[in-house]
Amino acid sequence: MSGGLRRGAIVAMLLATMPAAADEPRPVMIGGDAIAASLTGRPGDAARGRAIVADRQRGLCLLCHAGPFPEERFQGNLAPSLAGAGSRLSEGQLRLRIVDSARVNPDTIMPPYHRTEGLSAVGAAWRGRPVLTAGEVEDVVAFLVTLKE
Repeated sequence: MSGGLRRGAIVAMLLATMPAAADEPRPVMIGGDAIAASLTGRPGDAARGRAIVADRQRGLCLLCHAGPFPEERFQGNLAPSLAGAGSRLSEGQLRLRIVDSARVNPDTIMPPYHRTEGLSAVGAAWRGRPVLTAGEVEDVVAFLVTLKE
């Protein structure tokens, strides 16, 4: 199996097996490389965001990313390290990458965590439902902006 096919299979597996998130209004996507405004109108909680990132059943971030999580074994190496993410990207840039990373890189293997339209090969339990709620996206963003080098 080629690397691209293997990555596609991983993404399909993730979307087919992750638990359903609460149904919430979807964000209005904007042009450029950022979503400047909070999806909920309020800041997220960095501690909850860290828990989502490290959770292998919910966020699954460490399947592909490594980061400053010394207690977590077997971190990924398919995607950039999360260490220093808050130094490299703005809050709005981080938000867009979580909501729909394909807006920045159409060839990304990262699943859209809050986009539901225009997707293919999505498990029945996930059709029309975001992987993360708007509040969970904001929690993850709040955590990632704390990761400074």
